Order: sequence, then structure tokens, then C-alpha cells
Amino acid sequence: MKNLVRLLLVVLALQSCARVNNKKVTSAPANDDTSSLPAHATPLTPEEISRYKRLVSNHLDSTLNKTRFNGSVLVAKNGQIVYEEYAGFVDPRTKRDSITPTTPFHLASVSKTFTGMATLRLWEEGRLNVEDPVSKYLPGFPLEGVTVRLLLNHRSGIPKYDHYMGEMGWDKHKMISNQDVLDFLIANHQKIPIGTPNRGFSYSNTNYALLALIIEKVSGLSYKDYLKKTFFDPLGMKDTYVFTLADSARYMPSFYYSNREYRFEFLDAVYGDKNIYSTVRDLLKWDQALQTEGFFKKATLDQAYAGYSFEKPGTHNYGLGWRMYLLKNGKKLIYHNGWWHGNRTSFYRMTDENATIIALANNDCRYVYKVKEMADIFGDYMQKHKRYDDDEPTQVAHVQKPVKRRSHATAYKKKSTSRRSTAKK
Repeated sequence: MKNLVRLLLVVLALQSCARVNNKKVTSAPANDDTSSLPAHATPLTPEEISRYKRLVSNHLDSTLNKTRFNGSVLVAKNGQIVYEEYAGFVDPRTKRDSITPTTPFHLASVSKTFTGMATLRLWEEGRLNVEDPVSKYLPGFPLEGVTVRLLLNHRSGIPKYDHYMGEMGWDKHKMISNQDVLDFLIANHQKIPIGTPNRGFSYSNTNYALLALIIEKVSGLSYKDYLKKTFFDPLGMKDTYVFTLADSARYMPSFYYSNREYRFEFLDAVYGDKNIYSTVRDLLKWDQALQTEGFFKKATLDQAYAGYSFEKPGTHNYGLGWRMYLLKNGKKLIYHNGWWHGNRTSFYRMTDENATIIALANNDCRYVYKVKEMADIFGDYMQKHKRYDDDEPTQVAHVQKPVKRRSHATAYKKKSTSRRSTAKK
């Protein structure tokens, strides 16, 4: 009899932690789960958890939950989850296989946070210098004055490979590799409208595709294996991986908001700028590792979270792998958004308060960017009454206009296209 009562209590406890139906899975964390807290974090009281959960729920009920959101949301304070929700299905057309805590989403440009910090880890270890010219690590790289740091902070002047390669003769039936990105740049650099290095900020996926090659060259490992060995395995990020063509059978596809599937295309094999798959829980582990003293040196994080583009006044800026808002009240909101095909992602970090907001979707739901408004739950981040789909190029601190080479002024003309790409992250 005692065993039966004990079994019933366990079942009831499990049922109270999660609500599952055909559309949505939601779960609340145990109040005493402090095992993953950084050493400096103070455990939340049950009253604090209840308050944060109520505020987050109120916001999402009036924004995201009114949409056809297909994805996952997690909000945490001091490393403790205060709100967690999983809505929809791996394939929203069939409505089978519900989204769960272990369902990995394509992070799109949120992947850049890993590429940036992997580069800085190699710098900490003395295996590369961010002030070195890129040509030191990538033989044949044709551009003088472009350093590793200028790739990291998007001041290299190199435009987006995902814009120019297809328009400059690349066979779109052939998948592009990272080495192809480098080789094409070497062969065509006089035709590509490349700007002067360090003249201004110009967000470009090419920078991070090249950084992935540098990581491989310096570490002697594939980008995929280096991240797994250095970050994913030590942090227990069991549902996180770098996509390669060998993963084609297991990856989660993405969809238009109408539920029409995005097709696989020639740009989908390049990594470093994108192509990490992960979950909201694993991203919380990543966030907390960066909050924990010792995982990275403070001096390294100070470099990563510093702004480098001040050609124009404004709040938007970019560090080394991180976007940020440098607010008038002195606060700094560190984040990265992503957009690739139907994958839209948001990763916001309020490091002063050790608070985190993460939203991932695979059905082109642009409302995931509105989760940024919740930053004001934790501190004065001045997010009220603003637009939050902020990854349009016109809203960054400064966008450099490429300088065309005179002898090839008409060699490359950027055509208008409706194709969704990582360009808007």
C-alpha cells in the first residue's frame, strides 16, 4: 500500500510539471533547481518565480500566443527557468511530433555567438591573435588590412556571399561549402564590391563563414568537432549540433507562415554564420556558462561585449559575435537574432540582472522578435512602445556602402530578390 501511494504521488508530481495536448507543451521548473546556477547567482524565492512567470505570461498572451507560433520560448533569471513553453509540431502540416524541450531548431545567425566565442577561446589559449591578418591563417586570402578582429565585428568590408555568389555565376545546383566561399572570394575579389577595411560596420555572413575556416585551420579539427569538444560536451548541451549534409535525414525543416515548406538550397551547407541546431534549454546552458567566472576570462568577455562601430550616433552596435543596444541610461542589452528561411530566433541577455529570454520558431513567425520587450521585466531596458523586428539593415548603427573598384564598376549588379536569407540578422 505504501508503495502504491508513493507511486501515485510521483505521477501527480510529474503531471503538475507539464501540460501536454495536441498543440502545446508547457512546463514550469522546480523551484529548488539551482544546480546550474553560476557561483554568484542567488536562488529565486517561490514568490519571485511566480511573479516573473505571471509577467511573462501576460506579455506572451497579448503578443506571441495570438499568432500561429510554432516553436519554443524560455525565460530565466539567475539561471532558473521562470517560464517555458513549447507550441506546435515539428511539421505543422501533419500536426504530428509535438515540439518538446529536446527538439533542436536551426539557430540561424544566433550561431554567430558560438563562432565568435570559439575564435576568442583560441585567442585566450594563444593559438591565434585577433589582430593578425586573415591571410596568416587562410593562404591566398586576397585582401590587405583585413584582420581576424574585423571579421568578428563586421568591419572587413566584405559583402555577403549569399548575395553575390549566386548572382556572379555560381551554379545553384551545386552546394556551396565554406572553402568555396573562400575560393570564390580569391578568384573574384576584383569584381566583388568590397569596401575599405575598418571604414564602417557592414553586417556580412561571409565574415563568419571565413572565421569557421580559421577555427578549423588553427584547431586542427572540423568546426563541428571543435564546438562539440570545446562547448557542447563540457556544458552538457546534448541536443545541440552543427548541421552537415550527413544530417539531412534528421534536421527539422522550416516553413513559411502559411505552412509551405522551404526547400533545401545551394546555400544551406555553409556554417559559422548559421547551421547550429539547438534548444532553448541548451542555449540557457550557453548563457550561464558565459555568466560563470572562469569559463571565459573577464577581459575576453569585455572585448566580446564592447561596441566597435561609432560612425553614427545610435543605440545599435556590434561586438565580437554579439549585437547590443547601448542605451542612453547606461544599460547594455546583449543579444543576437537570426533569420534563415523560415527559422526565426531571438537570444536576449540582460547580464546585469543575469536574466535571459530565448525564442525559437521554424514557421517564419516574425513575432519572436517581440520577446525583447520583456527585458523591461528585469531592468530598465527602455523597450516600451518600440518596434522589435530590429534586424533590418537600416536600423543598425551604421551600414557601410561598398566601394566599387573602378575597373570593374559594372561587373556585379545586385539583383532584387525575395529569397529569405541570413542577411537580415
